[in-house]
Amino acid sequence: MKVHHLNCGTLATPTAPLVCHVLLVETGNGLALVDTGFGLADIADPVRRLGAARHLVRPVLRAEETAVRQIERLGFRRDDVRHIVITHFDSDHIGGLADFPAATVHVTAAEALGALRPPTRRERARFRAAQWEHGPKLVEHGPGGESWRGFAAARELDAIAPGIVLLPLPGHTRGHAAVAVDTGTRWILHAGDAFYHHGTLDGRTPVPLALRAMETFVAWDRAAVRANHARLAGLHHRADPGLTVVCAHDRVLYERARAAAD
Repeated sequence: MKVHHLNCGTLATPTAPLVCHVLLVETGNGLALVDTGFGLADIADPVRRLGAARHLVRPVLRAEETAVRQIERLGFRRDDVRHIVITHFDSDHIGGLADFPAATVHVTAAEALGALRPPTRRERARFRAAQWEHGPKLVEHGPGGESWRGFAAARELDAIAPGIVLLPLPGHTRGHAAVAVDTGTRWILHAGDAFYHHGTLDGRTPVPLALRAMETFVAWDRAAVRANHARLAGLHHRADPGLTVVCAHDRVLYERARAAAD
C-alpha cells in the first residue's frame, strides 16, 4: 500500500510549530485516512467546533492544509476516501470528518464511549459534539485481538485492507489507539498523541517543558502515558529497519517520514 504523509493542521505553539500528521493510504478498496487533522468546517466556525482548546493549541487553520484539499491536489476525489481510522476524538484529529461524509469511521469502543457517551464531566468538557453532528458512519472496535510487536490486542481492519492494524493505546484519552500500516517494505506505526516529541523516543533530545506540561495536563491517565512512552521508546531503540514510529504532532518525525516516502 502506498502511504502519503500529510500535514493537516499547523499548530503555532510557543515552543515551535507543530503539525497534524495524517496518513493517506492507497488501498485496493479506495483511500483510507489515519486521522484527519482540521477540516473546512473548523475554518468556517472555529469557536463552536474547537471551543476554548483552540487557545491552547493555536491552530493556524489554512484551507490548503485540510485533508480534503490535499487529496484533491493529488488527483483524487473526496468520495474516494472510503475509510477513516481515528486515533482519538480530540478536535485536531477528527475535524476533517465532515469533509468525508461517505466514509466509514473506525474507532475503539472505549474512545466512542468517552467522546459520544461521556460518563465523566471531564470528558463532557473535552470533546466537541459539533465535530460529529453530520452523523458519521461509526464502527466501534471492542477489546481483544492478536499480538503485534508486543501489543497484546491488535486488531487487523480487514474491512479496509489487510495490513492496517488498530492497536489500543489508552492514556492520552480513555480509548486512544495507535494505527499500524504495512507499506509492503516497512510498517509505519502512527502513535497518535501517545507521545508529542521525538525526544521521547530517542532519550537524548530534550523535550520542551511546555510540551511536557501540555501532555501531562490533557492526559486521561498519566501513568499509562508514561508506560506508553517506555514501550514506544523500546520499539525505537530496537532499530528495526522494517518499522517507522511517528506521532501526530512532531514536525521532525513528520519530515523524516515524508522524505523517506518520496
